[in-house]
Amino acid sequence: MSVAAERMSRVDTAWLRMDNEVNLMMIVGVWLLTPAITLAALRERVADKLLQYDRFRQKAVQDATGAQWVTDEAFQLEHHVVPMKLAREKGQSERAALQALCGELATTPLDHTRPLWQFHFIEHYEGGSAVVVRIHHCIGDGIALTSVVMSITDGGNQPPRRRRRAPVEDPQDPHEGDWLADAVLKPLTELTVKGIGMYGSGIAKALELLSHPGEPAQGSAEVVRTGAQVLKDVAAFALMPDDSPTRLKGKPIGRKVVAWCEPIPLDVVKVVGKALNCSVNDVLLACAAGAIGGYLAERGDDPTGKQIRAMVPVNLRPLEDAWKLGNRFGLAPLVLPIGIDNPVQRVYAVHARMAELKGSYQPLLAFAILAMTGLFIKPVQDAVLGLFAKKTTAVMTNVPGPATPLKLCGSTMRQSMFWVPASGEVGVGLSILSYGGGVQFGLITDAKLCPDPDDVIQRFAPEFEKLLLVSLMLPWGGPDAE
Repeated sequence: MSVAAERMSRVDTAWLRMDNEVNLMMIVGVWLLTPAITLAALRERVADKLLQYDRFRQKAVQDATGAQWVTDEAFQLEHHVVPMKLAREKGQSERAALQALCGELATTPLDHTRPLWQFHFIEHYEGGSAVVVRIHHCIGDGIALTSVVMSITDGGNQPPRRRRRAPVEDPQDPHEGDWLADAVLKPLTELTVKGIGMYGSGIAKALELLSHPGEPAQGSAEVVRTGAQVLKDVAAFALMPDDSPTRLKGKPIGRKVVAWCEPIPLDVVKVVGKALNCSVNDVLLACAAGAIGGYLAERGDDPTGKQIRAMVPVNLRPLEDAWKLGNRFGLAPLVLPIGIDNPVQRVYAVHARMAELKGSYQPLLAFAILAMTGLFIKPVQDAVLGLFAKKTTAVMTNVPGPATPLKLCGSTMRQSMFWVPASGEVGVGLSILSYGGGVQFGLITDAKLCPDPDDVIQRFAPEFEKLLLVSLMLPWGGPDAE
């Protein structure tokens, strides 16, 4: 009997093969639930909702031309929603024990003979329950996985109707050479342009030209500006200097440690941003830069004048298509000014750097590079991704979650956190998640480069309090614009 299968996209193939000895391409998340739920209830909900998406019943099978999604005929839910006991050392808190477990799971490979995901269920945790979620990045990016996984919550979106799976593609299919159009141009639709909120009208017009190459260009001056911007971004990407040397860069050992903090009220963050005439993101990123700079200074490093680069995912798909899974995002290099001690100056430095990214084509270029690596043999792919690692210290993502707390099997999801994977030899992953009216920071680090991420995490709130104090001292409307 033949097994239904479909060809994996080149971009997803690149993510599948990106696992290495020090970094696994898994998105790891934690849900804290109050009151407790049962394993049976969780399995029933996953079976009812999540398994309606074919991808969660399919294995990733590599072949000579890439990889395929193949239905797992031996699929058993018990292999994917598994109970766990939270082992606690003497004197260790439940939070510390759960963080240790998350670090251990982040370095435990998923079973590639089965679909690449698992839910680890801890029935008793802090008066409720906890769920650690692990999903391989080849299944989807953060936007897609957040949309799909959240569909299992009470009242979540109904899964789409099952569609007939595509037949296995002939490796010699003459259209196989059109992979670039599928990987790069298809996301550049009018809907996608609307979904890229961080970009101005300049890039939107350029994407429309790319999406409709048969239509005449409206205005030679616009075409010239677009071409000049593309050339500028290509040069910037190629000639980008290696990142500043700090103790956060080096050769990882492949043992992960994680930490997260309690939420900061989102409404208060918005007030600070309004007082300083900056965005919420500017405020949060400035707090992250200050926390990292303070951590380094306390350990004897002088961060004065230094800055580190973080690769930030940029969504390249309309949000209403997130349920289709797969990876459709680019990467933008964001410079964090860790060497500016004055918190207000740091906010405006971040604001200026964010402005530099607007209108940039670098996320699209990064997406194209990732797509191309799916064509290469793994050693070549690793070499290309190694160039990214030299240019950056961290990967960072900022995901807006639901404004009100969700429920799962009748229990309130009081806290939700996740960590992004890093590629190559990058050893730091920073996550910022807004959820239920609060904003929280999560950090995952290599134990050699940053053995105590909680010391960084504990600095976020004090950095924000500095900005809050300054904001309260300003006249209404914020400082006068220069």
